[in-house]
Amino acid sequence: MPRYRLLVEYDGRPYCGFQAQATLPSVQGAIEAAVKAFSGQALRIAAAGRTDTGVHATGQVVHVDLERDWPAQTVMNALNAHLTQEAVSILACEIAEGDWHARFSANERRYLYRILNRPAPPALDKGRVWHIKKPLDAEAMHEAAQALVGLHDFTTFRDMHCQAKSPLKTLDVARVWREGEVVCLAFEARSFLHRQVRSMTGTLAEVGIGRWSAQDVKDALEAKDRTACGPVAPADGLYLVGVGYGD
Repeated sequence: MPRYRLLVEYDGRPYCGFQAQATLPSVQGAIEAAVKAFSGQALRIAAAGRTDTGVHATGQVVHVDLERDWPAQTVMNALNAHLTQEAVSILACEIAEGDWHARFSANERRYLYRILNRPAPPALDKGRVWHIKKPLDAEAMHEAAQALVGLHDFTTFRDMHCQAKSPLKTLDVARVWREGEVVCLAFEARSFLHRQVRSMTGTLAEVGIGRWSAQDVKDALEAKDRTACGPVAPADGLYLVGVGYGD
């Protein structure tokens, strides 16, 4: 039974997150419906990560085990043909080797957060950016973000409903920079806690506005207390942009 590795892009707005749900639309449900329509198989796909309601992806990775040995290009084209009414696209497909697994073989997840920083609200990017009117100091945000890099107890930036066994995580990269009217935040780690990226982003935005200092961010992290977190950024501007497998 061949295993197919799929690179997936989606707009998270029409879906109640990635994970399949009984009565609500999901990215997983859309892909599984396309698989069934194409192959006749009713199955569960596996993904590198489960994004929340409204979160987007340009580099989600999933795998699907099919009974028939189809050419990878055929699988990609067939799935896309059955996804034309969905906000989901299969960007690439290849046959996985050995015991490769979309979730368990992953050793890096990369997220990008986009903040539109201008007085006027978005028209073309509505639902795809967080709009902040007040000027943001991207350099100050980047400096403050460095306190989050490394192995830490991220309880402060962990959603109260997070099901992870431990709040200890190693954040490998935290970068903030400006591209014209957009302030970008990039985070890389092996794995993240529930809403960790949005919690860190909202806190760093407070630094950009001038309400918090870099020391305030450090103090919040060391507090290991959810109530010490700044505002949680909305899902609109968050993208899963890549998953690393050491290959």
